[in-house]
Amino acid sequence: MTETGRVALVTGGGRGIGHAISLGLAEDGIDVVVNYRRDQESAAETVTAIEALGRRAIAVAASVDQVADDQALVAATIEAFGRLDILVNNGGIASRGQSVKNTDPAELERVVRTHALGPHALCAAAIPHLRAHDRSDVIFISSIATMNHQAGAAPYNMGKAAMESLALTLAAEERRHGMRVNIVAPGLVDTTMGQKLMKAVVGVDDIHELDASMPFGRVCAPEDVAAVVRFLVSDGGAYLTAQKINVDGDSHRVPG
Repeated sequence: MTETGRVALVTGGGRGIGHAISLGLAEDGIDVVVNYRRDQESAAETVTAIEALGRRAIAVAASVDQVADDQALVAATIEAFGRLDILVNNGGIASRGQSVKNTDPAELERVVRTHALGPHALCAAAIPHLRAHDRSDVIFISSIATMNHQAGAAPYNMGKAAMESLALTLAAEERRHGMRVNIVAPGLVDTTMGQKLMKAVVGVDDIHELDASMPFGRVCAPEDVAAVVRFLVSDGGAYLTAQKINVDGDSHRVPG
């Protein structure tokens, strides 16, 4: 059995997939540090919802693409709860849909830093605290973008591919310390980012206009992704590490 009283740090934990993960972990008896970059209101609402479930939670502002912020985020977690058992690298940003030729180098650096370099710094700061337990878990929220590498998304594709490389390397390094490291890779999800993407690419004002064309007749919900994370960090996922689970209804491979 995993230890009781576990504490999770969820980056980008106040909105979308991060919000669903934060609430799901709280439902499983885990206290949560809800990280946010700018949306303080959503983070505060998430904290309130977690507390309503009988768990402890705090919201901490930090930009995961900044090393000093990553270190401060871990320090705030330890100061508030005295421990860290679960790290969910979820915070992310989209790229702007430009070709490689037309991509702004500053955008490339910003996106890759957010998805890969920041999580590297955050993991480095968290490892000493994660090693303090017989079992700890690190989850990386990636994307099926690393399977199809669509045109016009080089910064995002590169960031997520580097993230997955980091995850697999960390899994190899830390297994002897009891750390499980896994990747969860959604496809299109009903989040603000997903809605904006579909409006720009497909021209739909409501993402659920796409339900009929999606696997199982609906767009993936944030709770679908959270459910996989909850399993991986539970007793049921105790013998899983260095795994990648695609949460897309197999839409990347099988049409219709």
